[in-house]
Amino acid sequence: MGAMRLSRTDLSGANLEKANLRNAILTNAQLVGANMQHAILAGAQIDGADLRNADLRNADLDHAGLRKADLRGADLRNANLTGADLSGADLRGAQLQKARFTAAKLDSANLTDAEIEETEFQGNEWKPAASLAGTIWIDGRACARKSSGLCQ
Repeated sequence: MGAMRLSRTDLSGANLEKANLRNAILTNAQLVGANMQHAILAGAQIDGADLRNADLRNADLDHAGLRKADLRGADLRNANLTGADLSGADLRGAQLQKARFTAAKLDSANLTDAEIEETEFQGNEWKPAASLAGTIWIDGRACARKSSGLCQ
């Protein structure tokens, strides 16, 4: 069976708690305010999706594609975003406490006013740090082109 295809689907406000959407195609989907707590979205393509105010607490977004996704005000506390591509994503005001971004791409993403207490951007001996090249940091400053793990 192939990947579930939900591109451009309107799932705003849907209850997708604990849903298995591994490798799903959700490109440009509308997921505003959706409950996706504990959802498995590993490897999913969610590029350009509207996830404003979505509840993604404890979601598994390992290696998910979230390029240019709108995650303003989304709750990603304790989410696994290891290896995810969030290049150009809008994370303004998002709740990112204890989220894991090891080996993730956040190049040119906007993190203005995001909450990042205990959020993992640093790498370890097995995985590199998150790429933050050109990212707009929580205080509005732009990270340097070679920022990795820390906004410099």
